Amino acid sequence: MRKSAALIVVVAGSTVLAGCGGGGLFNRKRPDEFAVQRQAPLVVPPDFALVPPAPGAPRPAESNAAAQAQDALFGPPQARSGVEGALDSRAGQAAPSIRSTVGDPATNTVAEGAVTRDIIAAPEGDGREAQAGAGN
Repeated sequence: MRKSAALIVVVAGSTVLAGCGGGGLFNRKRPDEFAVQRQAPLVVPPDFALVPPAPGAPRPAESNAAAQAQDALFGPPQARSGVEGALDSRAGQAAPSIRSTVGDPATNTVAEGAVTRDIIAAPEGDGREAQAGAGN
């Protein structure tokens, strides 16, 4: 009797404990620590005749955390060098619909030769069926 009561307590306890698990240790919802940004410290203005800001206007002492991180890593935007400017002017401007045109099956492409054609026409697989050819 004593052993069966202990067994029932152990089984019931393990069932209750298993129900508390949820989704496992690594499958929990956590807050994004990179989405948190610091608030500017409160400062008493030297002139008490200031007007309050307009409702919904951004606070002047704060800026976006992503912009602050980018400025800290890379600094302010730099001027382009002469080589970059010349290359940019020679490259020209791409057509706005270039992605649609390239993805169209009717778009003509440059023939890359027999080797590229053979690679594209090769059967799918991991290469176990591949055989070496003699002198192509």
